[in-house]
Amino acid sequence: MLAVPLLAACDGPLSTLDPSGPAARGAAFLWWAMLAGATLITLMVGVMLALAIRNKGGRASERHWIWGWGLAFTLSVLTVLVGFSLWLGERMLARADDALEVSAHAGQWEWRFTQPGPDGQPVATLNRLYVPAGASFDVVITSEDVIHGFWVPQLGGKMDAIPGHANRHRLRADAPGIYEGLCAEFCGFGHNFMRFTVIAYDPALPMPDMTEAMAPFADTQAGMLP
Repeated sequence: MLAVPLLAACDGPLSTLDPSGPAARGAAFLWWAMLAGATLITLMVGVMLALAIRNKGGRASERHWIWGWGLAFTLSVLTVLVGFSLWLGERMLARADDALEVSAHAGQWEWRFTQPGPDGQPVATLNRLYVPAGASFDVVITSEDVIHGFWVPQLGGKMDAIPGHANRHRLRADAPGIYEGLCAEFCGFGHNFMRFTVIAYDPALPMPDMTEAMAPFADTQAGMLP
Protein backbone atom coordinates (compact mmCIF):
# COMPACT_ATOMS: atom_id res chain seq x y z
CA MET A 1 0.00 0.00 0.00
CA LEU A 2 2.86 2.38 0.75
CA ALA A 3 4.36 1.71 -2.69
CA VAL A 4 1.15 2.58 -4.60
CA PRO A 5 1.82 6.38 -4.72
CA LEU A 6 5.30 5.69 -6.10
CA LEU A 7 3.93 3.45 -8.86
CA ALA A 8 0.93 5.57 -9.81
CA ALA A 9 2.68 7.61 -12.56
CA CYS A 10 1.06 10.87 -11.47
CA ASP A 11 3.27 13.04 -13.66
CA GLY A 12 4.50 13.02 -17.25
CA PRO A 13 3.24 14.34 -20.60
CA LEU A 14 0.13 12.12 -20.65
CA SER A 15 -0.82 12.42 -16.99
CA THR A 16 -4.16 13.99 -16.06
CA LEU A 17 -2.70 14.70 -12.61
CA ASP A 18 -0.06 17.08 -14.00
CA PRO A 19 -2.41 19.80 -15.33
CA SER A 20 -1.32 22.85 -17.30
CA GLY A 21 -4.69 24.48 -17.96
CA PRO A 22 -7.91 25.36 -16.13
CA ALA A 23 -9.98 22.49 -17.57
CA ALA A 24 -7.31 19.94 -16.65
CA ARG A 25 -6.91 21.45 -13.18
CA GLY A 26 -10.64 21.11 -12.56
CA ALA A 27 -10.61 17.45 -13.61
CA ALA A 28 -7.54 16.75 -11.47
CA PHE A 29 -9.12 18.46 -8.46
CA LEU A 30 -12.26 16.33 -8.88
CA TRP A 31 -10.09 13.20 -9.08
CA TRP A 32 -8.26 14.07 -5.86
CA ALA A 33 -11.56 14.92 -4.13
CA MET A 34 -13.00 11.55 -5.15
CA LEU A 35 -9.85 9.78 -3.98
CA ALA A 36 -10.01 11.53 -0.60
CA GLY A 37 -13.70 10.68 -0.23
CA ALA A 38 -13.13 7.04 -1.23
CA THR A 39 -10.27 6.81 1.28
CA LEU A 40 -12.42 8.16 4.10
CA ILE A 41 -15.28 5.81 3.24
CA THR A 42 -12.89 2.86 3.14
CA LEU A 43 -11.53 3.79 6.56
CA MET A 44 -15.07 4.16 7.90
CA VAL A 45 -16.03 0.72 6.61
CA GLY A 46 -12.90 -0.72 8.21
CA VAL A 47 -13.80 0.87 11.56
CA MET A 48 -17.36 -0.45 11.38
CA LEU A 49 -16.05 -3.92 10.54
CA ALA A 50 -13.74 -3.78 13.55
CA LEU A 51 -16.63 -2.68 15.78
CA ALA A 52 -18.80 -5.50 14.47
CA ILE A 53 -16.09 -8.02 15.29
CA ARG A 54 -15.66 -6.56 18.78
CA ASN A 55 -19.43 -6.72 19.32
CA LYS A 56 -19.27 -10.52 18.99
CA GLY A 57 -22.50 -10.90 17.13
CA GLY A 58 -24.53 -8.43 19.17
CA ARG A 59 -27.40 -6.80 17.26
CA ALA A 60 -27.42 -3.07 16.57
CA SER A 61 -30.33 -0.94 15.47
CA GLU A 62 -31.29 -1.81 11.89
CA ARG A 63 -32.84 1.62 11.47
CA HIS A 64 -29.49 3.20 12.41
CA TRP A 65 -27.53 1.23 9.80
CA ILE A 66 -30.03 1.23 6.94
CA TRP A 67 -31.45 4.76 7.20
CA GLY A 68 -28.44 6.48 8.70
CA TRP A 69 -25.43 5.02 6.93
CA GLY A 70 -27.03 3.11 4.04
CA LEU A 71 -29.28 5.91 2.75
CA ALA A 72 -28.62 9.28 4.37
CA PHE A 73 -24.83 9.10 4.27
CA THR A 74 -24.68 7.62 0.75
CA LEU A 75 -27.16 10.11 -0.73
CA SER A 76 -25.37 13.03 0.93
CA VAL A 77 -22.02 12.02 -0.55
CA LEU A 78 -23.46 11.36 -4.03
CA THR A 79 -25.45 14.62 -4.03
CA VAL A 80 -22.38 16.69 -3.20
CA LEU A 81 -20.26 14.82 -5.77
CA VAL A 82 -22.81 15.10 -8.60
CA GLY A 83 -23.48 18.77 -7.84
CA PHE A 84 -19.79 19.62 -7.84
CA SER A 85 -19.24 17.64 -11.06
CA LEU A 86 -22.07 19.49 -12.84
CA TRP A 87 -20.76 22.86 -11.64
CA LEU A 88 -17.24 21.98 -12.75
CA GLY A 89 -18.39 20.66 -16.12
CA GLU A 90 -20.43 23.79 -16.82
CA ARG A 91 -17.34 25.94 -16.28
CA MET A 92 -15.52 23.94 -18.99
CA LEU A 93 -18.10 24.59 -21.72
CA ALA A 94 -17.22 26.75 -24.69
CA ARG A 95 -18.75 30.24 -24.56
CA ALA A 96 -19.96 32.61 -27.24
CA ASP A 97 -17.04 35.01 -26.90
CA ASP A 98 -13.98 36.13 -28.82
CA ALA A 99 -11.84 33.08 -28.04
CA LEU A 100 -9.55 31.81 -30.79
CA GLU A 101 -11.11 29.09 -32.94
CA VAL A 102 -9.07 26.27 -34.47
CA SER A 103 -10.15 22.98 -36.03
CA ALA A 104 -9.11 19.35 -35.58
CA HIS A 105 -10.14 16.91 -38.32
CA ALA A 106 -9.51 13.24 -37.54
CA GLY A 107 -8.95 10.50 -40.09
CA GLN A 108 -7.37 7.09 -40.15
CA TRP A 109 -4.74 7.64 -38.92
CA GLU A 110 -3.73 11.26 -38.48
CA TRP A 111 -4.95 14.62 -37.22
CA ARG A 112 -5.28 17.60 -39.55
CA PHE A 113 -5.34 20.91 -37.74
CA THR A 114 -6.18 24.36 -39.03
CA GLN A 115 -5.09 27.46 -37.15
CA PRO A 116 -4.19 31.07 -37.94
CA GLY A 117 -0.71 31.48 -39.39
CA PRO A 118 1.77 34.35 -38.99
CA ASP A 119 -0.19 36.50 -41.45
CA GLY A 120 -3.54 35.67 -39.86
CA GLN A 121 -4.59 33.36 -42.69
CA PRO A 122 -5.57 29.71 -41.98
CA VAL A 123 -2.67 27.26 -42.03
CA ALA A 124 -3.26 23.49 -42.16
CA THR A 125 -0.83 21.19 -40.35
CA LEU A 126 -0.51 17.47 -39.74
CA ASN A 127 -0.39 16.24 -36.12
CA ARG A 128 0.67 19.62 -34.75
CA LEU A 129 -1.59 22.33 -33.40
CA TYR A 130 -0.18 25.82 -32.75
CA VAL A 131 -1.97 28.03 -30.21
CA PRO A 132 -0.96 31.06 -28.11
CA ALA A 133 -0.22 30.34 -24.45
CA GLY A 134 -2.30 32.00 -21.77
CA ALA A 135 -5.41 32.42 -23.93
CA SER A 136 -8.51 30.24 -24.21
CA PHE A 137 -9.16 28.59 -27.57
CA ASP A 138 -11.98 26.47 -28.99
CA VAL A 139 -11.19 23.32 -30.96
CA VAL A 140 -13.88 22.39 -33.49
CA ILE A 141 -13.52 18.62 -33.71
CA THR A 142 -14.73 16.56 -36.70
CA SER A 143 -14.03 13.17 -38.29
CA GLU A 144 -14.05 11.86 -41.83
CA ASP A 145 -14.49 8.13 -41.17
CA VAL A 146 -15.03 6.60 -37.70
CA ILE A 147 -15.32 7.93 -34.15
CA HIS A 148 -12.01 9.20 -32.80
CA GLY A 149 -11.21 10.84 -29.47
CA PHE A 150 -9.39 14.17 -29.09
CA TRP A 151 -7.46 14.21 -25.80
CA VAL A 152 -4.65 16.39 -24.46
CA PRO A 153 -4.40 15.14 -20.84
CA GLN A 154 -2.48 18.13 -19.47
CA LEU A 155 -4.94 20.64 -20.97
CA GLY A 156 -8.38 19.07 -20.54
CA GLY A 157 -10.69 16.11 -20.90
CA LYS A 158 -11.62 13.97 -23.86
CA MET A 159 -13.93 14.98 -26.69
CA ASP A 160 -15.19 12.65 -29.43
CA ALA A 161 -14.67 13.32 -33.13
CA ILE A 162 -17.87 12.05 -34.78
CA PRO A 163 -18.47 11.75 -38.55
CA GLY A 164 -21.04 14.29 -39.75
CA HIS A 165 -21.01 16.24 -36.48
CA ALA A 166 -18.81 19.00 -35.03
CA ASN A 167 -17.98 19.10 -31.31
CA ARG A 168 -16.54 22.21 -29.70
CA HIS A 169 -13.91 21.87 -26.96
CA ARG A 170 -12.60 24.81 -24.87
CA LEU A 171 -8.98 24.55 -23.70
CA ARG A 172 -6.14 26.79 -22.54
CA ALA A 173 -2.42 26.29 -21.99
CA ASP A 174 -1.21 28.35 -19.05
CA ALA A 175 2.41 28.51 -20.19
CA PRO A 176 4.37 28.04 -23.42
CA GLY A 177 5.37 24.46 -24.02
CA ILE A 178 4.69 21.28 -25.95
CA TYR A 179 1.72 19.22 -24.80
CA GLU A 180 1.16 15.69 -26.04
CA GLY A 181 -2.20 14.45 -27.28
CA LEU A 182 -3.63 11.23 -28.60
CA CYS A 183 -6.73 9.54 -29.93
CA ALA A 184 -8.75 8.22 -26.99
CA GLU A 185 -11.04 5.92 -29.03
CA PHE A 186 -9.92 2.69 -30.68
CA CYS A 187 -10.32 3.47 -34.38
CA GLY A 188 -8.57 0.66 -36.22
CA PHE A 189 -5.19 -0.98 -36.67
CA GLY A 190 -3.40 2.38 -36.87
CA HIS A 191 -4.95 3.74 -33.67
CA ASN A 192 -1.60 3.77 -31.87
CA PHE A 193 -0.17 6.16 -34.49
CA MET A 194 -2.82 8.84 -33.92
CA ARG A 195 -0.70 10.99 -31.65
CA PHE A 196 -0.23 14.72 -31.94
CA THR A 197 1.26 17.69 -30.12
CA VAL A 198 -0.15 21.04 -29.10
CA ILE A 199 2.53 23.70 -29.31
CA ALA A 200 1.67 26.66 -27.10
CA TYR A 201 3.86 29.60 -28.09
CA ASP A 202 4.52 32.88 -26.33
CA PRO A 203 2.20 35.44 -28.01
CA ALA A 204 4.72 38.19 -27.24
CA LEU A 205 7.28 36.48 -29.49
CA PRO A 206 7.19 35.70 -33.24
CA MET A 207 5.08 32.66 -34.10
CA PRO A 208 7.00 29.40 -34.56
CA ASP A 209 7.80 28.14 -38.05
CA MET A 210 4.97 25.86 -39.19
CA THR A 211 6.55 24.85 -42.50
CA GLU A 212 7.71 21.40 -41.38
CA ALA A 213 4.22 20.41 -40.18
CA MET A 214 2.17 21.89 -43.04
CA ALA A 215 -0.24 19.49 -44.73
CA PRO A 216 -0.75 19.15 -48.50
CA PHE A 217 -3.52 21.49 -49.61
CA ALA A 218 -5.63 18.77 -51.25
CA ASP A 219 -5.73 16.70 -48.06
CA THR A 220 -6.93 19.43 -45.72
CA GLN A 221 -10.10 20.83 -47.21
CA ALA A 222 -12.42 19.10 -44.72
CA GLY A 223 -10.55 20.58 -41.78
CA MET A 224 -10.24 24.17 -42.98
CA LEU A 225 -11.75 26.94 -40.93
CA PRO A 226 -14.59 28.89 -42.58
